[in-house]
Amino acid sequence: MRVRTLLRGPELTELGLGAAQLGNLARETSDTDAQGAVDAAWDSGVRYFDTAPHYGLGLSERRLGAALARRPRAGYTVSTKVGRLLVPSPETAHRPDDGGFAVPAAFRRDWDFSRDGILRSLEGSLARLGLDHVDIVYLHDPDEHWQQASTTGVDTLVELRDQGVVKAVGVGMNQAAMLTEFVRRSDVDLVMVAGRHTLLDQSATDELLPLAEERGVGVVAAAVYNSGLLAADRPPADATYDYRPASRELMARAGALADVCERHGVALPEAAIAYPLRHPAVVSVVLGARDAGQSRTNAARLAARVPDTLWTELADLGLVPGVPGAPSTTGELS
Repeated sequence: MRVRTLLRGPELTELGLGAAQLGNLARETSDTDAQGAVDAAWDSGVRYFDTAPHYGLGLSERRLGAALARRPRAGYTVSTKVGRLLVPSPETAHRPDDGGFAVPAAFRRDWDFSRDGILRSLEGSLARLGLDHVDIVYLHDPDEHWQQASTTGVDTLVELRDQGVVKAVGVGMNQAAMLTEFVRRSDVDLVMVAGRHTLLDQSATDELLPLAEERGVGVVAAAVYNSGLLAADRPPADATYDYRPASRELMARAGALADVCERHGVALPEAAIAYPLRHPAVVSVVLGARDAGQSRTNAARLAARVPDTLWTELADLGLVPGVPGAPSTTGELS
């Protein structure tokens, strides 16, 4: 699989595995299926794996660590996130989690972008992953915590990077505006933008992507299906957009995108993966998978040929803005 290199930090495969489903996102996933998702991703050439304490109150990290345990540590890149500190909560352990994951609420998530909170969070992540280091650490969703995240949060991550504890640091969010400010004001190596650089939402293209390219900050594109609307060849009637029922207008736009894709012999999800990778600032697209079949489907969609004529027609119709051609790659990982 092709890789792209950060200005400062590790190489990333163009496709990464997002491990939220390994934390029982929305519904339960078995240990066997979780292992199968990681194994099939590996067999497809994926060497970048992303997780977070938030995903299943640590379950995602535990399952990802177990699934990678027999793999050579130098052969893959792992990122996790800080900002939601997991605090034991035995008094709520009998209840289901209210954070979107099908797990018991045995922990509570405490927002904490302080130096101590970040160090404690990373220590917990390493224990759950069974690793002595992770390669990348992101500040996770600091939307309501700009003041602390942009000062002690970033400063602590930069300190860890400068000490060699991690290779690269960044911020992961569902919005482009604040990510742009992090790129403008701080010494981050990459950002993860979820749902804002897709066929349906190009809000990252106005400022974030040009500034990231100018400053040598890598961009990881996540949620490129916008939670479901772009995940099938034709948008289903019950499709969701950013985890809510899709509006009539969005359904119509997705249908128009699917029409153009069909004319060029491309499936809509294939185009959804290929689109963000056309921008020179983007270093990887992270897709979730719940089992081996989904991991294999992700890799097959990445490998699909998407002709330039598709992008030309989409731009001519005003469905997506024109974007530069894909950047050169640095080779392949075995």
